[in-house]
Amino acid sequence: MKKSTTEKQVAANRRNAQKSTGPRTPNGRAVFRMNALKHGILSRQVLVKGLILQESSKELEALYRRFWDDLHPVGVVEEMLTDQIVTAHWRLRRALTAESGEIALSVDTGQRRRSRGPDPVLEGLKWRALGDPIHHMEGSASGNSFLEGWMRDLRTAVDTEGALTRALVQKFSIFSDTEPNIMVFELRVLLQELEANSNGLNAAALRERNKAGALAFLDQKIADFKMWKEWAYERDGHEEDARQAAAVLPSAETLEKILRYEVKLERQMYRAMAQLERVQRMRRGEAIPAPLSVDISDRG
Repeated sequence: MKKSTTEKQVAANRRNAQKSTGPRTPNGRAVFRMNALKHGILSRQVLVKGLILQESSKELEALYRRFWDDLHPVGVVEEMLTDQIVTAHWRLRRALTAESGEIALSVDTGQRRRSRGPDPVLEGLKWRALGDPIHHMEGSASGNSFLEGWMRDLRTAVDTEGALTRALVQKFSIFSDTEPNIMVFELRVLLQELEANSNGLNAAALRERNKAGALAFLDQKIADFKMWKEWAYERDGHEEDARQAAAVLPSAETLEKILRYEVKLERQMYRAMAQLERVQRMRRGEAIPAPLSVDISDRG
């Protein structure tokens, strides 16, 4: 049968509690909390001291001071519970650091990998495998850059030769080991139109018309490929922003691991806080009902 606490016993407990309030002077409190830190059961083990990662003992001491000043533990039991609270809080901070590190690693690694750009050899092989690659090349910044350069080289050759010729079309035919692509086909059609002489022009005039028509065609192509290249770069920039935003969340496996760790530590911390409050109230002589026993497993 449970015995009830009488008012006389409560009063006696309160008087005894007044005699066990711990050090009262500032110097005494400072020595007291440092002794508690020095002799803490868990505090000596919680700091990571590796070759690369070394957690700050000064930061941990500062954290202990704040908790000790706020919680005022008296006696070994209250000190132990306060030690558990501080240790759990410190480890929770480490979990947040791990989460930040995972996010930074995910964002930086992805951005660095993409910033290298496509391998030109692999790009060329991919384009060759597509049969007529021009349409696919026009959809990428690297493809449009290649086509723009190709048109500029051909324009320089036409300007030097004085006309677009069959030899130049053959020389600047890309992916000649496959069927003629749409760009080569357009150049051949253009050459036929430029060589046609329905107006009976002399050789010099015909050649001049050929050069002017070829340069105008190539200038337009250069402008088109340049515009599409800039559009592709802008699109890639938006996609890169989206990829970086998506990488802000760690992988599902990593996130679950961190969350499980946080939940476990939070349960430990709040359980210690509740127990510390109960012990301190009992020390002050308050009548505390028996605790409700609930078994909470840390295993999810």
